[in-house]
Amino acid sequence: MAENNQNQGFIGKLLSLPNDNPKKTIIIAILLCLVCSILVSTSAVVLKPLQVANKEADIKKNILAVTGLLTDKGDIDTLFAQFEKKVIDLETGHYADIDAGSYDQRKAAADPTQSIKLMSEQDIAGIGRRAKLASVYLLKEGDTIKQVVLPIHGYGLWSTLYGFMAFDADFNTIGGLQFYAHAETPGLGGEVDNPKWRQQWQGKKAFDESGELKIKVIRGHVDYKVAGAEHQVDGLSGATLTSQGVSNLVNYWLGDHAFGPYLKNMRSAVEK
Repeated sequence: MAENNQNQGFIGKLLSLPNDNPKKTIIIAILLCLVCSILVSTSAVVLKPLQVANKEADIKKNILAVTGLLTDKGDIDTLFAQFEKKVIDLETGHYADIDAGSYDQRKAAADPTQSIKLMSEQDIAGIGRRAKLASVYLLKEGDTIKQVVLPIHGYGLWSTLYGFMAFDADFNTIGGLQFYAHAETPGLGGEVDNPKWRQQWQGKKAFDESGELKIKVIRGHVDYKVAGAEHQVDGLSGATLTSQGVSNLVNYWLGDHAFGPYLKNMRSAVEK
């Protein structure tokens, strides 16, 4: 009781001080900071499971979108059940024997023990480090693979673009390209989100008949009368650097230092 009275006495004395008293200002500021920090910390802990769930739902939604399976009426979890997530060793192109469900590629890329630092001549996508293992999502019908979705990312003009690229069952024909996070200029580089531009990727061939990587974003418009048009996509008007960034990141992730060995293995298996 005595301690309580002392506390009330302290608060009463504090509140009785003039508002411009430095001591009162400092103490009240400290108390407000303490209360706010407690509220923020509590909110972060309480909301974290919801944030994780929303992030996972957004990833599923974008994978469904890039494969053309996203519908207004379909339940995301039910539709996504058609996919099997696997992890591959990017060096060999073979599946890794780890728990695919718990593997986080972006976290692994930031961990020096789970990633490699890219040499400047390799790093055309401007990502700095690459995880040793990468996730892939297989759209299956029974035991048959209908499409495969690869996570890709790289630097554009102002930001790192994160997205997915889908391939048809021949592991060469592009089924779609979808970015889910970037900060490119709206109306210019931000046109990577334009459905008309994204639609151009569908049906394009990433590799030629010899297996050489050919896909790229060009300046201007594709001339479909010229040989090689099946490997080209229109550049974004007024966004040359973003267009080049997209071309670079796609070529990196489909190249020898990323998903190239995996795609080559899978194409060989299909041809047998």
